[in-house]
Amino acid sequence: MKIAYVYDVVYPYVIGGVQKRIWEIAVRLAQRGHEVCIFGMKYWDGDSVLKRDGVYLHGVCPPMELFNGERRSVGEAVYFASRVLAPLNRERFDIIDCQNFPYFPCFSVKIASKLRCSNLVITWHEVWDDYWYTYLGKMGMFGKLVERITARLTSRVIAVSEMTRKDLGKIGVNMKMTRVIPNGIDVKAIEAITPADEQSDIMFAGRLIKEKNVDLLIRAVSLAKTELPSVHCIIIGDGPEREALEMLVKELDLSESVKMKGFLQEGNEVLSYMKSSKVFVLPSVREGFGIVALEANACGLPVITAEHPHNAVCELIEHGKNGFLCQLSVEDLARKILAAHGNGGDQSRECARRAQAYDWKNIALMTESFYYESLA
Repeated sequence: MKIAYVYDVVYPYVIGGVQKRIWEIAVRLAQRGHEVCIFGMKYWDGDSVLKRDGVYLHGVCPPMELFNGERRSVGEAVYFASRVLAPLNRERFDIIDCQNFPYFPCFSVKIASKLRCSNLVITWHEVWDDYWYTYLGKMGMFGKLVERITARLTSRVIAVSEMTRKDLGKIGVNMKMTRVIPNGIDVKAIEAITPADEQSDIMFAGRLIKEKNVDLLIRAVSLAKTELPSVHCIIIGDGPEREALEMLVKELDLSESVKMKGFLQEGNEVLSYMKSSKVFVLPSVREGFGIVALEANACGLPVITAEHPHNAVCELIEHGKNGFLCQLSVEDLARKILAAHGNGGDQSRECARRAQAYDWKNIALMTESFYYESLA
């Protein structure tokens, strides 16, 4: 097959879950003999087309800032959508797989697929629906409308979680035609990583935004200190909530117990910290999947996550087996931290075993099978 992926940012030039998924699947499909191309913004010097690990990278335009303040830039999305059509239309692909967000490129890809008789697949990582009003206020009606129109561009749909599949059904997509193909991890690569020198009891890694509820974690650490006086928590990540979280650490007199590491560019460094920790906490109320939870399990860490209808990480965790589900309260999170800390060693092997099912090799085979079915 000749396969094209369309997403504005490209791994490894920009680190992120969506582009990581595209890259890992693309490399493995190329190894299986398919011709695979990724169309994104040009983050490299030299020619606009670069071959890397068997995959052709097409830089369609100079990179732009992804965010306008705390929000994803509409201007960047429209600009990329306007620039990707022409280079995509120069070739015919059997499959063009476009990521649902930031929506506008999906319309360009739809045009290209019609002009070149290609099969359009849209991979959905999350459905926002009414969350658009939280994100944009009254203007959210436009985001919601664009999302619903995007959902009708093709019947060939991939959802990265069962939660996303169900949410697509709520906005009119045929759930029976939607295939759940989850995100994955490189099990062998994780196994080879050396643990960090700095050890911790609790760890968080992710973007520091309100939906992640990192403030809840910090308060839970304060409460857990009554039973674990020497508790040590590491928080990795950056974002708009960082300053407020650092102030909270000082207010609760947790400067010796909670260490804010900021953003770590090297993904393996995050994994090395995981391997030196005992419990991973992700109290988020909005996760389209949560690769970081899989990575933590692969490192032997039980994962504590919030039991919430918009948190797809709940699908990955079996309570008491490879982690715990908690309520959105300081008290319950502290209880689950103490429980996981107490029997984390017993859960370690089960965590690693469950994570193996999500190896990128398996995910690539599932994707390949879906593409062949789409051609048929």
